[in-house]
Parts: sequence; structure tokens; C-alpha cells
Amino acid sequence: MTETMLHVNGVELCAETFGDPADPAVLLIDGAAASMLWWDAALCERIAAGGRFVIRYDQRDTGRSTACPPGEPDYSSTDLARDALGVLDAFGVDRAHVVCRSMSGGIGLILGVDHPRRVATLTFVSTSTGADGLPPPAVRHPAPTGDAVADTVAVVRAYAGGSPYFDEAATLDLARRDAARAKDIATAANHYAMRFDPPAGGGFGELRVPALVVHGDMDPLLPLPHGTAVRDAVPGARLVVLPGAGHDLPPQLWDRFTTELLRHTGNHPAGRDVTPS
Repeated sequence: MTETMLHVNGVELCAETFGDPADPAVLLIDGAAASMLWWDAALCERIAAGGRFVIRYDQRDTGRSTACPPGEPDYSSTDLARDALGVLDAFGVDRAHVVCRSMSGGIGLILGVDHPRRVATLTFVSTSTGADGLPPPAVRHPAPTGDAVADTVAVVRAYAGGSPYFDEAATLDLARRDAARAKDIATAANHYAMRFDPPAGGGFGELRVPALVVHGDMDPLLPLPHGTAVRDAVPGARLVVLPGAGHDLPPQLWDRFTTELLRHTGNHPAGRDVTPS
């Protein structure tokens, strides 16, 4: 469990692995403004203990990875998808189980549609198709105070949607650690300013990669119908609803999440024997 700096697509990305590299790989991609720390190390270890090689990494503008000036991202969601493939290449993984959360559902979609031979399965966590007619966010974004740590805690609290599992002290600790290791915590907001590209090969309906959808029933940012819409849009997808979860993955539900993820990824091979597309 050691952080590694990878040179990918002309940028530096910080990554960390858990488990045996000989096991099927699981690539964790977090959402907007979130470094890899938000995939908790204890959760990664739990997944790895189920016989998976787990990879988490800081996307551009988060953590220790390459950062652009605030408000000036020089990349698009297509570039972030290429970064994900570059991370797999760096670890010698031809085909991985990809788990994408929130905004990064769009990255998973690009990978699954345009690079299907690199993706054994997809898992969409707290994400959306973005289709018309879905309910709008039921959350009021807290006004920024200028204190990056306090602002992060306030946003995570709001996104928890009143979940009984929200842990103020644990969130504060994580926000402090995240800010302490970031090159510039202000650049994380660049994710909201980048260009979002659709896959070249179509949309959710064109996915032929086995898909699992995981969604909290108290998610105020993307209410549960967003998860249902992903399930309905992807041929053969399965939906798991996490009771009491907001737009997060609280430790109290890690057993359920891990069980479902291991079941999903165990049904489809991944490894180093597939020619990249």
C-alpha cells in the first residue's frame, strides 16, 4: 500500500494499490473534486481481501496529481478517461473492473462504450444518465466560507441528505488529510469547469459491459430515480439500493457494497490477457 507517481498522457497521477497484482483488478474512480482518499483505505483493503487487486488514484486537479491553475482546466472528460486507461497500462492491467462514482459515471461510460475490451465490468455509484425529466437536486449547497476544510465538511454533510450514518468527526479528519496532501485544494473545483464529452460510440444504451448500479435511497444530489434511470438505460444492468445512504458510501454499508461488488466482478473475467482496444 504505497503511493506511486505515474507519468500518464503528459501528466503525473498519484496512485495507490491494495492486494495481490495477480488478482483481478478493480479500478476506483471518484467523483468531482474528490481525491482518491474518498475511496477509504479500509474499504479498499476490504475489497482486496475478497481476491481483488484494487487501484485508487488522484485524478487531475486532486491530491498529488497534476494541477491546473484554478478555473483553467486544460482537459475534458475524454482526457480523464484516457488517464484511467493510462493508469491500467502503468500497472500492466489490460482489462479491469471499473467502479465510478458520481460525476465519474461519465468517465465509466466513455470507457465502457469506446474501450469495451479494457473493461470487464462497470459499477456506477451515485450517478445519473442526466436524462430530461429526472428530479432536480434536493440539496441546498452551503455558501463557501473560504475555509477549504470547513467548506468540504459542510458539502459532505449536505450531500448526506440527513443520513443517520453521517459522521462529522470522521469527515473532518478526512477533509483535513485531503487538504494537507493536495498540491492546491482550490484546483479541485476545476472538475466543474471542464468540458464534458459524450462517448464517441453512443450512450448508456450502447453499453454491452455487465453493469451494477449502486445508489443511496437518501441521496439528495441525485435522488434515487437517477440510479433507477441508469439501471433502465443499460441493457441487463442490476440496481442495488443502499438504505440510509445519501450521496456517499458510509462505513456501515461497506459490507453490503463489498459483497455486491465481489459478486458482480466475480462473474466476469478480468486480467492481463486481453488486447487493448
